[in-house]
Amino acid sequence: MAFQQSYSELTGRYSLDPAHTRIGFVTRHAMVTKVRGSFNEFTGTAVLDGQDPSRSSVELVIRADSIDTRNADRDAHLRSNDFLQMEDYPEITFRSTEVTRSGEETLDMTGDLTIKGTTRQVTVPFTFEGRATDPFGNVRVGFEGSTTINRNDFGVNWNAALETGGVLVGEKVVLEFEVSLIKQD
Repeated sequence: MAFQQSYSELTGRYSLDPAHTRIGFVTRHAMVTKVRGSFNEFTGTAVLDGQDPSRSSVELVIRADSIDTRNADRDAHLRSNDFLQMEDYPEITFRSTEVTRSGEETLDMTGDLTIKGTTRQVTVPFTFEGRATDPFGNVRVGFEGSTTINRNDFGVNWNAALETGGVLVGEKVVLEFEVSLIKQD
């Protein structure tokens, strides 16, 4: 299904389906491998305007303590003051400020990402993955996207030097979004 032909059918209000959405991240560890993780608790809403994508908007709230890298010790360290400082900053948020069509099946979503009380503008290119009505009568749409941020820009600065040179944790973090939205109206 081509994005251009079907996007006009998407107009409406949507809620994020956490059971079918993944919000993940990837960063370098010890300069030789990658660590992948995700956030397991989040809420989000979207308003899509099929005639004028610039009138579309998204809000996302992520619970910082839901971080999951499949390693309890590492997750506890990531929740600590060294990284996310979740007791003082329990949420990571994204609020779109601009949505533009960037291709036949793609949108660029620019917005304010707030981590640890620091807000920076980021752009996430999204690909439209399709529209379907599920067996329960819900209209669902899917989008996938990713963007790279520098964690130091958000005050997430902890690191440790390695004997062989380099650092334990990479500064660049790829944020990954596999999104399933359910139409509400």
